[in-house]
Amino acid sequence: MFELAAYLLAGIVAGIMAGLLGVGGGLVIVPVLVWLFRKLGMDESVVMHLAVGTSLATIVMTSISSVRSHHRRGGVRWPLFWQLTPGIVVGALFGALIAEQLETLWLQRVFGAFAILVSFQMVFSSKVQPHRQLPGRAGMTAAGGIIGTVSSVVGIGGGSMTVPFLSWNNVPMVNAVATSSACGLPIAIAGAIGFLVAGWGNEALPAYSSGYLYWPAAGGIVLTSVLMAPVGARLAHQLPVKTLRKIFATLLFVIGIRLLVG
Repeated sequence: MFELAAYLLAGIVAGIMAGLLGVGGGLVIVPVLVWLFRKLGMDESVVMHLAVGTSLATIVMTSISSVRSHHRRGGVRWPLFWQLTPGIVVGALFGALIAEQLETLWLQRVFGAFAILVSFQMVFSSKVQPHRQLPGRAGMTAAGGIIGTVSSVVGIGGGSMTVPFLSWNNVPMVNAVATSSACGLPIAIAGAIGFLVAGWGNEALPAYSSGYLYWPAAGGIVLTSVLMAPVGARLAHQLPVKTLRKIFATLLFVIGIRLLVG
């Protein structure tokens, strides 16, 4: 019951944060799962890989819900999505291979460093002004490859990179966020498949796992995150989002430091 309650709670927090602050749920889910998997006594050699892979599996369902909502409002720039997707898919699969080669401690440190960078981005991103136009097809494919690789390694939907990339290239913020939500789907699918294959047959994995995907955690988190994301979106119109972003950025910085040096 403790395990199930923890998954449901993680989904609630991840869903609300995603809707309220536009922050991908993976930044919440991965640290929670790392802590919980260790409490449950799972093998240390697979703890971080399971957390990242399971996070990507949950993002598949939450991305579908998010994309449908943005598409109905006409916010998704589908031509940009299709230009980024080939690179994203290849990058996400490559990211899973990279993560497989890293020991848990090093993968944890990579996530910690990334969380610190995102915390700074959340505080200072509003001061960065658009300065150029979108690159050509080759540049978009390369950008997608970088976004897919990093997102897969750390178990996120890529919004913390896709949104800045598009907005810095003069895509209106509402379209950047909507298109980023669409890009999260191929990232999550390709990344989850990569972690499933990479971990297949690993004897250190717990029961109810498929490769590095742990289904009890994925199911519990999805159950509540999909329901709570719209709640977070509504709260965004009622709460001081700028102040909350700074608070969450501070929390993310602390988590990042702990994972980096732990």
